[in-house]
Amino acid sequence: MRYAFFQGNIVPFNDAKISIMNHAFNYGTGVFEGIRAYWNETQNQLFLLKAREHFERLQRSAWSLKMNLKYSVPEMIELTLQLLKKNDYKQDVYIRPLAYKSADKIGLGLVGIPDDFCIFVAPFGVYLDISKGIKVCVSSWCRIGASSAPLGSKITGAYFNSSLAKSEALEKGFDEAILLSPDGSVAEGSGENLFIIKHGKLITPPLTEIILPGITRETIINLAKNELGMVVEERFVRRDELCQADELFFCGTGAEITPIIQIDETIINEGQLGTVTKKLQAVYFQAAHGDNPKYADWVIPVF
Repeated sequence: MRYAFFQGNIVPFNDAKISIMNHAFNYGTGVFEGIRAYWNETQNQLFLLKAREHFERLQRSAWSLKMNLKYSVPEMIELTLQLLKKNDYKQDVYIRPLAYKSADKIGLGLVGIPDDFCIFVAPFGVYLDISKGIKVCVSSWCRIGASSAPLGSKITGAYFNSSLAKSEALEKGFDEAILLSPDGSVAEGSGENLFIIKHGKLITPPLTEIILPGITRETIINLAKNELGMVVEERFVRRDELCQADELFFCGTGAEITPIIQIDETIINEGQLGTVTKKLQAVYFQAAHGDNPKYADWVIPVF
């Protein structure tokens, strides 16, 4: 990492530091987004993907922790573009904007505690194996419900739940985990939304109090309908349906579209990348790299 946006300025990355007494560090009172920018070698261009949607969600997340962001959505997009230009990466990049309670203060609460905003960017390739697929277990940890946290928001402190599930999966020899809701229905992965392909339909858990309304999730739904002509069902998913699926995949900014080839001890689609998943990957990456003019409004050229 070369430069970050911190305390109102673009500064060398190593100068962007907070105190160990910082409220967000001690109490998890921060919100964040994960955004990707894709390098297109043919066009010699870096394309920022779905920036407006991500910053609008960051704004909503900030409101849930009683923050007043200093910057509007267009201003945050412009700051991101400036930072990407300053870092001058000619490869795929991950962007992490954060709004956080910035006071050096011991004591719980949200009201009357000042907040701030920062962004850092980093070179970022494949997060999970999107070509061969991954092995996933059903976690013993349940997804936090809306009575415990505003789950439409990406709150830093709430991600201990996903970290517990991810750690459990790795300890058992799996790549990732799926969390169930308190009622036993399928919620999502440890940081990713989940899709099932069965009898030609695309099925995903609904936007209830349990799952994060993923931006990539909505993107996949649109592509499945408009490019592949698929029927999409948003409904409660039983645990046993996972093992009966024709294909399974996670999606998210980091995960992109990651095939799932095993659930616990059950092999999915003979352990191979499924046909529908492969088609969705192709149309998604074409749009994300700025190669499909139909989706030109999804991306912003950086250089």
